[in-house]
Amino acid sequence: MIIAIDGPAASGKGTIARRLAARYGLPHLDTGLLYRATAAALIAASRDLNDERAAVAAARGLGFAGFDETALRGREMGEAASVVAAMAGVREALLEAQRAFATQPGGAVLDGRDIGTVVCPHADVKIFVPASAAARAERRALELAERGERGDYAAILADIERRDARDTSRTAAPLRAAADAVKLDTTHLSIEAAVGAAERIVEAARSRT
Repeated sequence: MIIAIDGPAASGKGTIARRLAARYGLPHLDTGLLYRATAAALIAASRDLNDERAAVAAARGLGFAGFDETALRGREMGEAASVVAAMAGVREALLEAQRAFATQPGGAVLDGRDIGTVVCPHADVKIFVPASAAARAERRALELAERGERGDYAAILADIERRDARDTSRTAAPLRAAADAVKLDTTHLSIEAAVGAAERIVEAARSRT
């Protein structure tokens, strides 16, 4: 069973994906980490984030394990990842590996922004997870506070809106819901309620097969 979960930053898609993977005993891939790791490699090498040739080379050199998730999940790295993720060459460099992960025996859960539309267009379950920009900014600010970091709500909101604009307007695999995806708006849902709703979507899909 392949479960594809897409949505914008801080919509809850990652947590939902991890919980579904645990529930159904499937491997999980947060594809956003691949783009963050690509951006991190460029920064570490003092390369321009807009250098597509260097970005493609960095993407091709990635493995799918050993990521320092704490370092990669920072707000600044999310912004940097959004820059390299807009490059068609980078997306192409990572596509085959993502598909190989998805089609391993038994299936997998993948979350990102183009899983249901590009990476796994024939996924058994497709869920698109939107939420208002304001709600997502509040969640990001709360995450920072829980880690003992200060987060400026206005700056976080501006960052989210900027990333949304870049992700939805890029020519290479823009963020959008697949035509056959089930939308799960988490704006007013707790994570437990969102995960429960996602499980019901999966069970409904399984009952049809």
